[in-house]
Order: sequence, then structure tokens, then C-alpha cells
Amino acid sequence: MTSIEELLRATAAQVEPEVQKQLKGFLGAIVRNYLPQDWVFRTEHEVVTLRVDVTGHASVEAGASARPDVTVKIPHDRLAAALTTRDRAKVPPGPIDVTPHTAKGKAAFDYLRARIGL
Repeated sequence: MTSIEELLRATAAQVEPEVQKQLKGFLGAIVRNYLPQDWVFRTEHEVVTLRVDVTGHASVEAGASARPDVTVKIPHDRLAAALTTRDRAKVPPGPIDVTPHTAKGKAAFDYLRARIGL
């Protein structure tokens, strides 16, 4: 079975330089207003938090954040496929339950949802 924690670490490594670049650009003040972000991913096998702090540093840790901005409940196989392919046709259909806990979390998730294949 593929580890969601490992896949999210690879996603974090891709996201971090993009966010840090945006923080320095023209829209940096706008992006900064949406940070930090904690997204909790719950599958039937794992619970993992993806965090992006105010400096744009992205990290992943096992378990749920005490203050999530968004919680995503999704089947393990569906999330694993979404994180490993850019071809949405290869992501199996299935339920996804997205619970935004903050307005900034909802806005960020709506904007970035496609970026992580969801």
C-alpha cells in the first residue's frame, strides 16, 4: 500500500518553491493573508497533515492538526492516485468529503483543489 504521508511529502516539495516565489512577487501580500494553512487528509488507513507556514515552508506530519483549515476525507486509493498522476481519468471515482474549518482554508482549497488532482 502506498503511503499518503510519503506522497504528500513529494507534493509539499513541489508546492514550497511555488508558494515562496509567490510570496516575493506582486501578489505576495494577498498570498500571505491565506497563510498559514493546515490541511488534514483522512483515509481509511492514514491521517496526515499538510502544512504551509507564513514563510511558504511546506511540511507533512502524521496525524491531524489541532487547528485544521480544511479536512479532506477520501478513500486511500483515490487520494494516492490523485497525488501520483496528472491525468484525472486515472483517478478512480469515489466519495470525497471536504470540510473547510476557516474561510481562508475554503478559499485556498477551492483554488488549489485541481492542483492536487481532486
